[in-house]
Amino acid sequence: MSGLKSSGLKGLAPDMRQYLIVTGNYWAFTLTDGALRMLVVLHFHHLGYSPLEVAFLFLFYEFFGVVTNLLGGWLGARVGLNRTMSIGLFMQIVALLMLTVPAAMLTVPWVMAAQALSGIAKDLNKMSAKSSIKTLVKSGAEGKLYKWVAILTGSKNALKGVGFFLGGFLLATLGFSGAVLAMAVVLAMVWVFCLLTLKQDLGKAKTKPKFNEIFSKSSAVNRLSAARLFLFGARDVWFVIALPIFLGDVFGWSTSEVGGFMALWVIGYGFIQAYTPKLTGRESGKTPDGFSAMWWAAVLAVIPALIALGLWIIPNENGVLVQAIIVGGLLIFGGLFAVNSSLHSYLIVSYAQEDGVSLDVGFYYMANAMGRLIGTILSGYVFQVAGLVACLWISALFVALAAVISLSLPRHPNIE
Repeated sequence: MSGLKSSGLKGLAPDMRQYLIVTGNYWAFTLTDGALRMLVVLHFHHLGYSPLEVAFLFLFYEFFGVVTNLLGGWLGARVGLNRTMSIGLFMQIVALLMLTVPAAMLTVPWVMAAQALSGIAKDLNKMSAKSSIKTLVKSGAEGKLYKWVAILTGSKNALKGVGFFLGGFLLATLGFSGAVLAMAVVLAMVWVFCLLTLKQDLGKAKTKPKFNEIFSKSSAVNRLSAARLFLFGARDVWFVIALPIFLGDVFGWSTSEVGGFMALWVIGYGFIQAYTPKLTGRESGKTPDGFSAMWWAAVLAVIPALIALGLWIIPNENGVLVQAIIVGGLLIFGGLFAVNSSLHSYLIVSYAQEDGVSLDVGFYYMANAMGRLIGTILSGYVFQVAGLVACLWISALFVALAAVISLSLPRHPNIE
């Protein structure tokens, strides 16, 4: 009997038990987030919306991520991360239920409002999950902290890719309304479970921070946040809108082929994120620092520049070679970007102050959301006026800026 107990949550150490609950919460949310994105893209594409029009449905999703991360970190420090995580889950349930209305009510403003709510929910959940790890790992255990952050981040992105497949499957089997309703029901069960099992004071600051403390006072956090903004802007400036349209219009890929390829890319990206500690030396007792972030960003900056050069030299008529350059380049970019992202995710948790950790983490992910917003807008505009090559040059410039900013980061993760 004791063996059975030890194999369940009750048999685990309290910090491991809470980590698994937080991770399970994050996994469930991520599956619905990825599935919902694919559901909206495919459903509204079938209704005749152009790719750019579909992209605008997600504009509020990205914009409110900026606001949510900034305010959510302050809220988490005041009321506890268990509450902000639960609020995020509940808001996602409401966003899903908003999309179960009759088809005639699924107007653009209504869908944008639902996506705005989903964006707020996503960033509340992410900020809470990432911040909570800092409170669950003993001070000084940097190797363990790095491993736990990498597993959480990598598994989240792998499941987001699975969510893309799930969205397409649910749309084909249950229809749009049935799919979002099914996800809302499952997420509601997860929400109730987390309400009953998460620590009530998880991540709550000892002294309630004032509202004017939402901006980080740590120079290391500020510099890392600036680097993160350019890093994620560099990804989304060509990945979010420009690439899917290019694959469809120039290569003639079907919607399912584009969606499937990008889903597999995200899954692979997630696996590499989870494996990053071994790639970057944790097994030899080393943990990353500012130099690591600078070096990996500098290597990444070369890839979009090389892809752009290849596309500039070789005309689109040479379809097989152009596809090889883009697909191969994207795979290399994805692998290197995953390492960069995982390093950053560890460094922000390490740099953040332990008391009120969500303040620093929230500010950092505000910069992340701002980068995604800038990248999304530039992806549509630059691709429309100048094409994919221009998007790639901007991507290379953004990553180079991230590398330059990272030069000033502390050379040891515990130095503030």
